[in-house]
Amino acid sequence: MTLYPLTFQPLLKPRLWGGRALSELYGKSLPPDLPIGESWEISDRPGDVSRITNGPLAGRDLRWLLEHHAREILGAATTPGGRFPLLVKILDAREVLSVQVHPPPRVASQLGGEPKTELWYVTRAAPGAVLFAGLKAGVTRAEFERELRAGGVAACLHPVPVRAGDAMFLPSGRIHALGAGVVIFEIQQNSDTTYRVFDWDRQSPDGRPRELHLAQALACIDFDDFEPGLVTAEWQDNGPRQSRCLADHPLFRVTEYRTTETMRESWSSDRVAILGVVSGMVRLEHPGSGENLELGPGRFALVPAAAQPVVIAADAGTTYLTACPG
Repeated sequence: MTLYPLTFQPLLKPRLWGGRALSELYGKSLPPDLPIGESWEISDRPGDVSRITNGPLAGRDLRWLLEHHAREILGAATTPGGRFPLLVKILDAREVLSVQVHPPPRVASQLGGEPKTELWYVTRAAPGAVLFAGLKAGVTRAEFERELRAGGVAACLHPVPVRAGDAMFLPSGRIHALGAGVVIFEIQQNSDTTYRVFDWDRQSPDGRPRELHLAQALACIDFDDFEPGLVTAEWQDNGPRQSRCLADHPLFRVTEYRTTETMRESWSSDRVAILGVVSGMVRLEHPGSGENLELGPGRFALVPAAAQPVVIAADAGTTYLTACPG
């Protein structure tokens, strides 16, 4: 079977804190009268598996691909538990998200969860928008627990002002919350384990307070993680485009590209790669199959290892990300 660059049907997730920005910015077809907070763009989670939308494999899903063609899809990438190693989402935070933490490997198995490290890339931010990451300098565990017993922890959290184009790396164990008025691309380890610490006294649709996971969260939070900063990688010139590395971690490498003029070049790696468009238009050409794609803002493609090299073409002023698993 000849593999080629693949696109998938987004999996839309209603969330109390969500809005309509995924339609406004990216043309997602949202159900009416529901706040949509997440669009799972590439997913191989139980019950949430992405379905292929293009070419001869349209209608098949990512689970089927991994079960039948794992080596051709992944190349040199590893696949814990036999599932695709990354989960890619777009989040629309019309309201602030809950304060939460994901378990680090050392405690995940003890708690019956999965570790999760992730990267946030901001695509839109309202004036004055912030995200919360880590603790304010000097906050102790005892102080944090006192604030919890008093019904809040906001005073302990480190606020980080953000604007479009900013990125934050979030290792497992880092307490965090996405602020109101922020839209992000989220590239993460394939996990859906989240422990909620505080939810700003928000109620579920049934009028009850939302469930918290305090004991699990306290076991996971890194209490030595003070005031982390945004990604500060500098831009490197590379012909018709500039690039900067947003994350270089054993779990994944994420690179941001910004074209300064029209470009067309061959691209390959020794493993599966994901390409997501922030702005402008990217064209992926696959000579081996004749399957070509045009990807606008908010669109993602998975390029199997066996389908490489591909040709990437883009106009000047285009911004896109690539992500490769470890």
